[in-house]
This record gives sequence, structure tokens and C-alpha cells, in this order.
Amino acid sequence: MKKKVIYSTILAGLLLWGCSEDFTEKAATGALSDEALQNALGVDLKLTAAYSAMDGERINRQGEGVAAGGDNWWSDVVSDDAHRGSTDGDNTALFQVETLDWQTGNNWFLGRWSAIFGGVNRCNAVLDLISQIPDGDFTQQAGEALFLRAYYNFELQKFYGNVPFLSVENLVNQEFNQPNPGPIWAQIEADLTEAIGMLGSDVVVGRANSWVAKAYLGKALLYQGKYAAALTQLNDVINNGPYSLNAEFVDNFNFAGENGPESLFAIQFSADTGRSFNGNGAGTLNYPGGGPLGTCCGFYQPTQDLVNAYQTSGGLPLLDTYADTDVASDYGINSADPFTPHAGPLDPRLDYTVSRRGIDYNGFGLNPGKEWIRATFQDISGPYLPKKNVYQADEVDANRGTGGWGSDWSGINYNILRYADVLLMAAEAAVETNDLGTALNYVNQVRNRAKNMTYVQTVDGTGDAANYEIEPYGSFANQTEARKAVRFERRLELGMEGHRLFDLRRWGIAMETINTYIQNEGEDLYLSGYDSKFSTYQAKHDLYPIPVNAIDQSGGVLTQNPGY
Repeated sequence: MKKKVIYSTILAGLLLWGCSEDFTEKAATGALSDEALQNALGVDLKLTAAYSAMDGERINRQGEGVAAGGDNWWSDVVSDDAHRGSTDGDNTALFQVETLDWQTGNNWFLGRWSAIFGGVNRCNAVLDLISQIPDGDFTQQAGEALFLRAYYNFELQKFYGNVPFLSVENLVNQEFNQPNPGPIWAQIEADLTEAIGMLGSDVVVGRANSWVAKAYLGKALLYQGKYAAALTQLNDVINNGPYSLNAEFVDNFNFAGENGPESLFAIQFSADTGRSFNGNGAGTLNYPGGGPLGTCCGFYQPTQDLVNAYQTSGGLPLLDTYADTDVASDYGINSADPFTPHAGPLDPRLDYTVSRRGIDYNGFGLNPGKEWIRATFQDISGPYLPKKNVYQADEVDANRGTGGWGSDWSGINYNILRYADVLLMAAEAAVETNDLGTALNYVNQVRNRAKNMTYVQTVDGTGDAANYEIEPYGSFANQTEARKAVRFERRLELGMEGHRLFDLRRWGIAMETINTYIQNEGEDLYLSGYDSKFSTYQAKHDLYPIPVNAIDQSGGVLTQNPGY
């Protein structure tokens, strides 16, 4: 699965069956008849197509293509983790997403909606095909299709809230205009539960197994507040599954560590020599706007608020006061002018997540600051660059692919679900069931990995690049403190991985957190009128709007989310 197989290309290259005097009875050029697909090869082809839809590229879709990918980076820019980046005038539609000016016709909302439903339809096509084959055992393949359908529907659920559920019968009968009366959690749970009973437990790169399905069922239960049931599923994966933390945090984001023990489920990207479309097309905008990489386009920049969260005292995060003081930044300072880096203690995961001036940038040398930032000082993007999505200097040949207009299509896998996430979800469920000892154990496993990993080194390879200080928690005094610590740890561990907005929403604190962040960020960046560019986060923003294009195409069967 590492080399993505483009479904239509495979089909076009296969021998076409059928011979008739009447040319109208022949299969169309580049396609196979239904009968020709009713075998193991046909099932594998359609299942491969269902997997390939995860990146949003190899699928017919509407709306903004960059929004279609499975890493959900553009939802981070709604949260307190990331700015949209680039300049205020570049890509107005995404500027409107970031500043909470949400129009139902915005192509970013349509792009993700369209891509996800394409994935759902491909899963249904697999299940329908299997039902037509009288011989052979396709239990594993059906389990994978059910899992993938649950995954896609989970994405729809967390983005849009009130969504239709499309079944195999809807596909067969072409009844695509289904109503969206509310959440579809029951169908997601049912698919995952059935998939668990059908999937094998062996780890196969790029494929779902029963452990992945159990972890996802735990995640679905957690999102619904079914904490005891979620903990049961997640504990099973932790205690009995084949996964563990990588020794090095950075190995979750490089070629050397791909598909390692921490990776449960990942989009399998690859970067071929020369022009390649097997890489992360949805992330093509998210590279420095200058510097030695010669990349484009300066989008997806971490916030000052996220950087401040990595401050420590006695090795522990400042849970209540992190925003009171700022990590020193070079915002407003040109690269040729002197700058004194922050000297206070920091969690070392900061410099694997965020690139800041004076720290090595993935082996490409010291980040010089403004020279690598596309925006002017008057824009709202800030002084930082992302790191987790960018290849390492010594892995350029393996991980850098190119597309049209010279864009980068990184070959770095995106971990949809990694073991640290499973530990922290289980810790959260343990807190809510008042099992504070289990929560402490799981959080400290994540923190101890950060403590014992190799810290970011200076450019000559000697010594720590900053004043790194991190320790595990000694205890949790009560449930309130434990809840705060677990939620904060998710941000530190999973920052810039597309999770933050959805965490804030399900915790019911998105409105308070994001409105406070907007006010503070402008003050931190010394930007007069910064917050005036933003609308106020309201209750309606806890769900994205149903794209008006989809409502129109449904003939009014779909209904809009409240507030739009």
C-alpha cells in the first residue's frame, strides 16, 4: 500500500472481457464490466480505491482540493494552535475560515464534505461487490470496508454533526439524497463493532486490523461521553495490542520511523523521483515561503499561544498560567537584526513541533526568522513555521515529491491514529470515570518518552538547542486537576496534527478558549486591531455548515445546521 495505486489507471490497463456483434454491449474503454469484477481481484481493486480516498486526491470531488485531505490541517487554523499563514490577501476563502466568517458556499467546507462522501461510496461499492460473489471468503475485506466506512462517517460526524448515513442499498438504488436528521453515532458504532469481529489481528502496513477498529470504537465512544465503555476498548488495545511508543518523538514524522510501533493507522504517502502525485497533495501549501528549501507557500503557521503552552516549571506545564508570559519571539525583527532567544525552561516537544528563530530546522540549518516567513509584519500569521509535516534534510530524496507549479508533495505518512493518542484518550476516559491512577500512568508514559528522547541539538550536533526541562507528574490531587492535565497533554503531544479544534468542541470549551485566544494573540504579536479581523466564536461554530451546494443538489432533502 506504500505505493498508492490509482484505481482508474489499474482498470484501464486490464484486459477487457466480452465480445459481441453489438458494440453497445461491450464494456466502456478503460472500465471493467460488473461481471469481470466479481472475483478476488475485483474486490482488491475496489478496496484499494476505498483506502486511496483517505488523502482526498484520487477521487472525483467538488470544492477546494486542498481541503479534501485527511490530515485536517485547515481545521487547526480555526483553533488556538495555528494561523492560516501566508498573507491576509492570499486565499480569501481560507482567511474567512480562520476569522470565523463562515459562509455556507465556502469551497473549503464543500471540499472536505465531497471527498469524505466519495470515500463512503467506495466502501459501499466494496460491500456490494462482495455480496454478489457466491464463492470465496471475503470476511477480512468486508471488515476493512466496514471499518473504512466508519472512519469516513466519523470524519463527517465530527466536522458537520448532522449528516446522512448512506448504506449499500442507497448506493445500489442510487438513492443518494438521504435526510440528515441528526448524529449517526449508532451507525458508526455498529460498523466498528461488526468490523472488529471480521478483521484479523495481524499488523499489515496500510491496512486496518481488529486492534485499529477497537481503538476507533473507543474514540467514537469517547466523543459521545461514554467513558466507561471507551476505556474498556482502549485498555484492550493498550494492554493486549501490538503497539508501543517510539523511543524518539520525531520518528512519528520522518521516513525512518514510518509504520513503526506507534503507528496504528496512517495515510500511506510516498514521494517518487521527479514529479509525483503519490504524496500529500492537501499539504502542498504548508512549507516555508523562503529559505533553502525553495518551497511555497507559507501556510499553516503555529501560534504564539501554542508556543507559550510548552513553557515548564519544575518540568511540568503551566496549566493555568502559560498565557501570562510569552516565549520570546522575533516577530517584528528582521533577520539581519539581533535577536535574543528565549532562555526559560521549555518542553522539548516544542522544537519538534514548531520552528522558531535560532533553532535547527529539520537539518536544514538554523531558522533565520523573517527571511523564511512569507507574510509582512502587518499580517496575522506570526513568526513561526510548522515542522511535523516537513521532511528532514537527510531524507529529501526519499520524502520530497513535486507536483504542478513546483509544489511539494511530501512523502511523509500522516498518522490518523498513533499510540500516544490512544494512551491520552484512555487517560481522558479514566479521568472521567475517576480512575486517576490509570490516567496518571498513561499521561506519564507520554511525558517520559518526551523526557528520555534525544533532545533537539545545536546545529553542530552538540548540546541542547534550548533550556529543555520536562518531568512526569507525581500525582493528581483530584479529578479537576487530572482533567486539566490530560487535556493539556493532548495539546503538547498532538499539536499541529489536526486534532485541536475537535478536542475543544467535544469538551464544550471551544467558544471560551478561542475567543480568549483571539484577544491574547493580538496582544502577544503587538498587532493593533488584530482581533477586529475576527468574528466572535459562537455556538454555531461548534459545527461546520452543511455546504449549500450539497443542499441544493439534494433538492432540499438536506437541512442546514443551526445558526447558518
